[in-house]
Amino acid sequence: MTKAGGTPRRPAAGQPVPRLLRVTGPLVEMEYTSGIAMYDLVSIGPAGLPGEVVAISGDVVTVQAYEYTGGLAPGQTALPRGRPLSVPLGPELLGGVFDGLLRPLSGAGDWLPPGAQRAAAKERTWSFSPSVTRGERVAGGRALGEIRDAGPVPVKVLVPPGGGGTVEEIAGAGDRPRDAVVAVVGGAEVTVGALWPVRRPRPVRERVAGHTALDTGQRVIDLLFPVARGGTVAVPGGFGTGKTVLLQQIAKWCDADVIVYVGCGERGNEMADVITELSQLRDPRTGGRLADRTVTIANTSNMPMMAREASVYTGVTVAEYFRDMGLDVVVIADSTSRWAEALREFASRTGALPAEEGYPAGLASAVAAFYERAAAVTTLGGDRGSVTVIGAVSPPGGDMTEPVTAHTERFVRCLWTLDRDLAYARHYPAVSWAGSFSRDVPVLAAGHRAAGDPGWARRRDRVGAVLAEADRLADLVDLIGITALPARERVSVLAGRLVREGVLQQSALSERDAYCGPEKTAALADAVLAVADRCRALVDSGVPAASVEQVDFGPLLRAREDTGPRDAAGVTARGDAMLAGLEDVRP
Repeated sequence: MTKAGGTPRRPAAGQPVPRLLRVTGPLVEMEYTSGIAMYDLVSIGPAGLPGEVVAISGDVVTVQAYEYTGGLAPGQTALPRGRPLSVPLGPELLGGVFDGLLRPLSGAGDWLPPGAQRAAAKERTWSFSPSVTRGERVAGGRALGEIRDAGPVPVKVLVPPGGGGTVEEIAGAGDRPRDAVVAVVGGAEVTVGALWPVRRPRPVRERVAGHTALDTGQRVIDLLFPVARGGTVAVPGGFGTGKTVLLQQIAKWCDADVIVYVGCGERGNEMADVITELSQLRDPRTGGRLADRTVTIANTSNMPMMAREASVYTGVTVAEYFRDMGLDVVVIADSTSRWAEALREFASRTGALPAEEGYPAGLASAVAAFYERAAAVTTLGGDRGSVTVIGAVSPPGGDMTEPVTAHTERFVRCLWTLDRDLAYARHYPAVSWAGSFSRDVPVLAAGHRAAGDPGWARRRDRVGAVLAEADRLADLVDLIGITALPARERVSVLAGRLVREGVLQQSALSERDAYCGPEKTAALADAVLAVADRCRALVDSGVPAASVEQVDFGPLLRAREDTGPRDAAGVTARGDAMLAGLEDVRP
């Protein structure tokens, strides 16, 4: 983390100041001047609007503006900043709310003036405690000290990537502002906070295979479609299928150390709800506020269009910053469809040849570049950390074949497809067990065995088989009625209903059911499968299927609501009671 800089760089004496040639929406064309490079940051016009160089052709430089360009005109000047689009990283991120360029929104007022830096009203200090001594040799990524009062998550001051050498100076314990120099390593100053280019992944020692599942607390995900730490997930679903609620549940309950929530082009009221709930929710891990270990990037639909494009890279850059401290981070992007719309908007302004549905031809490459920054890694400092990326997709009209959904499905490890029919039937989370997948299952099964749950893979396979058989019979039931089916198939339909209602359904509004621990998830699945097996054995022994269907399964179905989030014993007791009650059913 090097010392922050980046003030506008004026052209050298005798060199002309570049002037604007054309302005059309977020696209600005300006004169070329020596020293401008691709992806450099530029201050545009009198207000110094931030923009990024995206093309250089002859004497014309094309800039992508990140603010509203109303009032800009040809002939006005633009000043290069001499660095790529970068964001400030530091301990102030935790608990903060920022825009798409990571400028703080706290205390910014109701209206955001173009070009404003939106700096915090009051520069606060942080309690720094050194962890190295003068004369010690350190490599890039090594922790030099720790910030003690940044929140529930320890924030470390690291030797910048590519740096290292002898510690020539190290500050003592005490309060420091984010721009304070706390060490000199190999002749380079290291500050509490620093800048990092958003489009450049932070380097790591190596990527490693993720063998540990991210515990989301949502049964349908943890049981059927788990994601490994450092994995990637797409959550496609049409309007009203519950994408935002599901993502909020994961943000609230998953066992990551830090949550980076990117509201990319979503409605302002939805983003306001997220911020309000996170600030009021008690963190089950620390007892404090959940917001204190969350970084919220709010770039809503009424904010500048092209800032959406930068906001997803901003979110991943923040996640990599905390990952390098040996933490597990989850990035939630809601929604990547709005991000892709920004790409389409700008491509249409440049006159680029459109591909399918008007999206740029490079859409697939852009999607891949975003998701590939997720990984479980060994950091430069030798710690283990991970970035898990979960991106919502909002296909127009629920069309899962549209380009953003189709390309995203190619590059992610897990797909949690939200089904409109399930949502309209008030089955939440409306994750389709027929239209979803997880490519992490084989490695996670080995992880569960090592953690003491050797039956996890078999349990998952059995639940999936029950649901598949019930779905196969559903069309027959609609056509000829349940009474026309053979007894065993009627029990299969019953088993599917028990699994759906007793295991997969989960209320986000219930204090006991909003989160479900892995032990309770396993107990619910085992109890329902045991009852289904007993029902099948009864009809095989001659008991009429109608008699089995008339049994009151309410106590079993209510077990998820009547027991605590981790009360596996209570669930098992209710399952045993249901099995005992089935003994009274006779031929």
